[in-house]
Amino acid sequence: MRRFAHWSITGTEPVLLIRRSVGQESTYDAVMIALAAAHGIVLATWPTPPIIAIGVWWTSNTIAHNFIHRPFFRTGVANRLFALYLTLLLGIPQSLWRDRHLAHHAAMRPRVRRSSELSVQVAAVLALWTTMAVRNAEFFAGTYVPGFFVGLLLCAVHGFYEHHHGTTSHYGPVYNLLFFNDGYHVEHHARPGVHWSRLPEHRDAGARQSRWPALLRWLDACGLNGLERLVLRSRVLQRFVIDVHARALRSVLTAAPKRIESIAIVGGGLFPRTAIVLRRLCPGARLTIIDASSANLDRARRLLDPAGVEFLHAWYSPAHPQDFDLIVIPLSYVGDRAAVYADPPAAAVIVHDWIWRKRGTSRIVAVPLLKRVNLVCR
Repeated sequence: MRRFAHWSITGTEPVLLIRRSVGQESTYDAVMIALAAAHGIVLATWPTPPIIAIGVWWTSNTIAHNFIHRPFFRTGVANRLFALYLTLLLGIPQSLWRDRHLAHHAAMRPRVRRSSELSVQVAAVLALWTTMAVRNAEFFAGTYVPGFFVGLLLCAVHGFYEHHHGTTSHYGPVYNLLFFNDGYHVEHHARPGVHWSRLPEHRDAGARQSRWPALLRWLDACGLNGLERLVLRSRVLQRFVIDVHARALRSVLTAAPKRIESIAIVGGGLFPRTAIVLRRLCPGARLTIIDASSANLDRARRLLDPAGVEFLHAWYSPAHPQDFDLIVIPLSYVGDRAAVYADPPAAAVIVHDWIWRKRGTSRIVAVPLLKRVNLVCR
């Protein structure tokens, strides 16, 4: 058993808490220390802009981030020395990084707290940068500085999309292996003192999720939505999309377990093709369109006869109580699609998915769209 210094915020000042760590967690921390050393060796051996940028981004969001919440050593001196090493490795004073991050967790505005540790870290960075600039100005200006600022940009994009529209998790196994469960971000905010290795034990079934890691999460906005906007510009494309969806949905609905009187359509506000089709296939059914974008809902209101349609501005979560005969999940669903298949949140659920993912009663929508619909039932 080993004691850890754990930093958190109470009020406006960091407070040092003492925690005990089990042996397995100690081993994991030793791995992070070794990886930080390896980062230094790689940086000294191949100091290229991509190595510098990726190093700043990856180490800041893995090793430095976990060190903020659960410092690796039992003594304050050892933790301060390791923070100084990370400061030189990343070019970022770790006292500033720590205070900024803890203020973020406490929903407070970050502020600079003057301390001897911060002074030493700032002086160390300035000394390192001055030495590089004097001894090799071309390398400093043409290699180190561009790599450093690209790394900061990657960190900014990463942090932005982890919290865009609210704190969001990503449960991809490869990403969480390489980033030490950083994808469990909703869970981390709920329990910032829990060791990263134990976050999967606290997985939140109702967490806002994305199928993309934070750095690629912009694809949620400009990928499928961009194609939807393209369809909106062409009546020919709109007719094609509605016709192919109508054929596929008509086919799978024959396997629905009972008469459908209430339908929830998740998303679907940007171009409400599913609502248009289901009004034809299920006349008299009550439709509810659930969309997190008020602009998309306003657009759907203009394209649909509002009679018998409810427009709900909200994020959909399968964990919330459901009262629908049929729920339709879009291809752009931000959530755990596997969980929807494993435990359908309604008597019948239609999931729009990629053409290579066949589940339940399934029909291909259109080969050019690389898309199919899957019906799963309780």
